[in-house]
This record gives sequence, C-alpha cells and structure tokens, in this order.
Amino acid sequence: MGKHLVIVESPAKAKTIEKFLGSDYVVASSFGHVRDLHSDDISIDIDNNFAPRYEISSDKKKVIKELKDLAAKCGDVWLATDEDREGEAISWHLAESLELDIAQTKRIVFHEITKPAILQAISNPRKIDVNLVNAQQARRVLDRLVGYELSPVLWKKLRPSLSAGRVQSVAVKLIVEREREIMAFATESSFRPKANFKANGGKVLAELNERLKDAAACKNFLQDCIGASYSIDDIQVRPAKKSPAPPFTTSTLQQEASRKLGFSVSRTMTVAQKLYEAGHITYMRTDSVNLSSLAINTAKETIGQLFGAPYSKPRQFATKTQGAQEAHEAIRPTYFDRRTTGMGKDEERLYDLIWKRAVASQMADAQLENTTVTISISTSAYRFIATGQQVKFDGFLKLYMESVDDEEEDEEAERLLPNLKKGQELALENIECKQRYTRPAPRYTEASLVRKLEELGIGRPSTYAPTISTIQKRAYVAKESRPGIERTLELLVLKANKIEESLSKEVFGVEKNKLFPTDVGMMVSDFLDEHFSTVMDYKFTAKVEQEFDDIAEGKVVWQHMIGSFYKPFHQTVEKATKEAGYVNQMRELGVDPVSKLQVSARFGKYGPYVQLGPAAEGDKPRYAKMKPGQLIESISLDEAMELFKLPRHLGSHDEKEVVVDSGRFGPYVKHAGMFVSIPKATDPLAIRLEEAIELIENKKITDANRSISKFEHEGKTIEVLNGRWGPYIKLGKENYKIPKGTEATALGINDILGIINSQADKPKKKGKKK
Repeated sequence: MGKHLVIVESPAKAKTIEKFLGSDYVVASSFGHVRDLHSDDISIDIDNNFAPRYEISSDKKKVIKELKDLAAKCGDVWLATDEDREGEAISWHLAESLELDIAQTKRIVFHEITKPAILQAISNPRKIDVNLVNAQQARRVLDRLVGYELSPVLWKKLRPSLSAGRVQSVAVKLIVEREREIMAFATESSFRPKANFKANGGKVLAELNERLKDAAACKNFLQDCIGASYSIDDIQVRPAKKSPAPPFTTSTLQQEASRKLGFSVSRTMTVAQKLYEAGHITYMRTDSVNLSSLAINTAKETIGQLFGAPYSKPRQFATKTQGAQEAHEAIRPTYFDRRTTGMGKDEERLYDLIWKRAVASQMADAQLENTTVTISISTSAYRFIATGQQVKFDGFLKLYMESVDDEEEDEEAERLLPNLKKGQELALENIECKQRYTRPAPRYTEASLVRKLEELGIGRPSTYAPTISTIQKRAYVAKESRPGIERTLELLVLKANKIEESLSKEVFGVEKNKLFPTDVGMMVSDFLDEHFSTVMDYKFTAKVEQEFDDIAEGKVVWQHMIGSFYKPFHQTVEKATKEAGYVNQMRELGVDPVSKLQVSARFGKYGPYVQLGPAAEGDKPRYAKMKPGQLIESISLDEAMELFKLPRHLGSHDEKEVVVDSGRFGPYVKHAGMFVSIPKATDPLAIRLEEAIELIENKKITDANRSISKFEHEGKTIEVLNGRWGPYIKLGKENYKIPKGTEATALGINDILGIINSQADKPKKKGKKK
C-alpha cells in the first residue's frame, strides 16, 4: 500500500492522475459530493447563527467507509478536488467526513491534468481555504432558506409541487419578460429598394439610403426611375482590422458550442468535463480569459509551424467579467500540438472548437478594406449605397471566426466590388422593392440566456448549466422549435423601364431550440415579482453574488451576510402568507358566436385548458386541452374555438367508428373501446384516418405482446403481463412482482397463487388509472 492517499471527485480524473504519480501514491475518488444539508427539513439552525446541519449522502456512506480505511492505511491524505469554491467545499466536507485534522491535511490544486501540473501541485501543497469554503456554504445556506420558505407559499397560493429558487426564479423572469415584449410588439412593414447594376464586367448591389413606408411610395419611386441614369457620386475606401476573440470562458464556450455545434449548455459542460478529466483541456469552470506565459509561447510556436511567423501575434486579454473568481486560466488545450483526443465524436468536436479558439486568440489581426459607394439617380433626390469589403490579410480568419446569435448578422460576408471611379455611369439591370417586416427581440436560447445572466452579474460559471436545466425540469420553461407563420409580401420590380407587381409568400418567425415560458412559469414569476420583488430584482441578485465574492476574499463573515438578508426576507414571507390571495389563473376570451356561451382559458390540475359555458349547477361546460405553445395570456377566441372542434369523426375501420377526442391526459383516438394516445408532434385537429389506423394497429401489437398468459380463478381474472420494469402479475387493481430468476411464461395458476399469497401482507402497487 502506498504512503500517500490522493482523493479527487471522479474516477476518470483519478485514473488520469494515477498515471503521473509513482507507487508511493494511491489515487481514489469520492464520486462527487459526499455531504449536504439534510433533505428532510431545512437543516439550518436559524437561532444559532445559521449553523447548517450536514449529513453524509446515503449513497456515499460506503464510499466514505472505503476512504476512511484507505486513509488509515496511508501515511497522509492529499485532497485534490477542483480548484473553484465548489471543489474547495468538497475537500472540506471530505476532511470533516473522514475526521481528518484540517490543519494537517494537504490541499493541492491545478488547472490542468498534466504531469508537470500535478507534480507542481504536489510540490506546493496548501491548507484548505476556509474563505472559499464559507463562500460556498453561504450560497448553499441562502439557496436552502429561499427555497424552503418560498416554495410553501407557492403551494398555498398557487398550486402544490411548485418550487422557487434564488437564481432560477430570476432566470424565468427574464424569459417571461422577453415573451411579453414579443407579445406586445407591433410589427410594421416597409420597403427598402435594392438595385442591381453592371460595371466593368462585374456587378454592384446597392440599397436605397431610406426605407419607403408602403407600396404606393415604392411605386412612385420606381416611376421616377424610369429612364433615369445612375452615376457614382462618391467612393470612400477605409482600412479596417478585425481582432480575434479571447480564449473561452465557461459562458462563451457554452454560447459558441450552442451556435456552432448545436450543443445544449448541460451537454457542453458534460463533454468539457470529460476532456478536462482526460487531461486534454484546462479547467472548464472559469470566467477568466487569461493565458499563462507558457501557453502563449507554445501557441506562438504552433502558429509559426502551421501558418508562418506573420500570422503570430502573442497577446494577453484582460478579464472584464465583474467578480471573476480566483486566478484561473481561460479554457485552452493542455498541449497545443495535439489536434485530436482519440475520444468520442462530441469530445472531438468540442476539443477542436477549444483548440481553434485558443490558437486564433494568439494570431494576427485580419486586415480589411471597406468601400462605400454613393450612387446618384438623375431623376430623384434619393441615393443608392453600395458597400464592399475586401480581406487584404486574413490573419486569424484563416483558422477561426466567432459566430453570432443574430442570423441576419451571420449572413454578412465579404462582398467584392469591381473597380469603380467617381463620376462613372452604371448600367441598371433592375430595382426590386420587397416588403419587409420589423421583428421583435429574439427569444432566448440557452446560450444567449447564459450571456444575459453573465451581463447582469447573476450566477457564476458553476451555476449557469444547473440553473438552465432546473427551470426546464420544473416545466417553468420549455425548449422548443416552432414553425413560423406564412405572410404574403408585395414585390415591385423595375426592369427594362417596366414596373411589374406581384405577391410572394414567405415564412416568418421560425424558432429553433428557443426558450419559451409555460403558463405555470408565467404564473409563478408574476406572483413572486408582486410579493417578493427584492428577491426577483436583478441588481439585488447580482449584489448577492458580489457578497459571495467578498466572503471568498475574507472581507465579509458569511453568517453576517445571511443574517442581513434573512430577517427582511422572512418578514416578507410571513406577510405574503397572510395577505396574498389565492391565484386562480383564468382569462375571459369572449362569447362563442354560435352557442352564445362564454369562453375562458384556465389553468387546472392537468394544465391549461379552455372552457365553453359556465360550470353552474345543472350545466355541464365543455373543456378542451390547450396545445403545446399556447398560453392563457395570449390565446385568442378563434384559437380557443378551434380546440372545441373535437371530437372529430374520421370514418370507420373494421366496421367500427374512429373518433379523435381530447381528455385530461391529452388527445387520443377511440376505436372499438380502445383508447390510443396521439403523439405530441401530431395535431389532433389535422390527423388523417390513415394515421389514426396506424396508431390503432400499433397499439394492438403492443397490447398483444403485453399479455403473457391469462387465468380465471374463483370468478376473477388473473393476468401475467409484460410491464415497463419486466413481467408482473395483475389481479384486479393489484400488481404483484414476479421474483427474479422466475420464467414468467412457465408460471401456472398454482405458481401464481403462491406468489400472490407470499406478497399479500406487503404494500401493493396500484394499477394506473385511465
């Protein structure tokens, strides 16, 4: 057995580090966090200076025992968890759980898992940084207080099973506010004439210097242009340069991986973690853009070998993020001469992105030449403007170009112009006037939400991915792709001195992997914003993050910070509990023109729905479940009436009627007493008979495969069925587990009765209610 025990968080990290250390070291894993606040209550003694009550997680008790045994056999223990606050807290919890002497326990940190970095860390151990631990404790305690006190208020005033969180609620608020901004946006149309000219064997595309408000104005302009001549009034040529983006931080990696690779925020972090633990990149939770001098020099050598000396420009970037944690490096390859990892497809793609970004950050600026040409019209005071860009030296663009969120901006490309002279006349090919519509601010993607949170100073690199995952798991926000709407556009074209008018159709507003608030998300956000405005305030949330930073630097005592927050917060909770009314989300939409009954949109036990008619005594209203993407706040009367077109009678199959209807669990097909759920992606108002028959036949096959055997016993039916977790016995509404190793197909009635009797006194699993 070795003399030194090194403990890290993950087996993969342990495996990599073990290769670099000699036989005197044993490297073991804690498999993540080992201790947390008790889950059965708030676990914070508020009257005792907010003392937290921790417990070893049930699934980690065996791990702790094994680590204790190893620690007893080894001479000393080295804690080598990640270098951020969360990693520091894990080391502290390990020391406490293993009953180590904090003063004597060695703590080592490194930002990359390479042999030089590990050996350097071993040579320079330190003690556990209690300030960093306290910053993490403060975050955990504050989040527990907010969650445990806010959530019961939501249960009483809105509905059961809701939850609130300090950062997650603010993130939902951002998405709700953006959705309302889009709802309130009044789109306007205009025309921007574009002219195509010929000159010196090339083409010149130019736009009018002003927008025209309508088709009539556009037609008048085109009439003025009939028989006109066009000449160059002015040519402006300006040199320009484009500099590379800094190497990745956590948030910029998440954004760029989303734009270039289509990765979700959580997927990016999972893949980056694997790359880090395998020793391919530096630590992936960082808000620093700093590179070490060794990394800068190594990148310089790599650039010189691949592209030549003129492409190299070593530089150091300044970190602009407020409250950037600790002196981390940016995310970069551990070895710049390593182009591949030998890992999976996701790891290769993300590593390539990280490598290119880091190398490009040390490359020369791109040298550009921007040209602006002003073209006069002999019959009009308007001017056409043509722009062009030429790359004189590509610099870092030879390797990498940062993407943008705005699709229109991303379309900008190098547009070359032919050689032109001032006073030169141009030959007109045509002028197009196409109707355009203004667009609202775009909905957030996961990546753009991360950028917004970072801009506001809310959260830190370790919290972005969990926050975004949580608000989706809670069903406050849905990540969806939605089709756009088709619009008819007017098009006027002047060609050969003739004006042609036509109509064309285009689809606007297509959304891909955007974040949409749900009805429950909007309801919770509104309630919290009304009654807990301080907690929901962006500046307050950013101020709390700054206070965590102050605790990490030893400037603030963490209990004092929690105390200053808790008293007014608790008073607000008590006030809301007593005074806030019960929220019954309902909106009157209007009157059905046929039945003259009132139509409303409501939120019920099974989600949002529309109701036709009052729920008065003797009257039975009609209900229809709202479609995914429809909101109580924005659904129109016409859209609601469409939902009442169910049930739909599609025709017959095997001489039995096929009907589409909707129930509390969603839309379904009914046929011969059988109910078949309609997939979410299929519109129940548009499903055809052929599609419904396919669903019916597939259900028959599934049901046939579900049944293994059936017996009649004392007037009762006993079935042996295939279930989600394997074969089981069903008697009436009771289900009985078949023991492991028992062949379900070989069971006879006596075997089955024996199994039922053996489980008679045990709690039984109820069959699902339809």
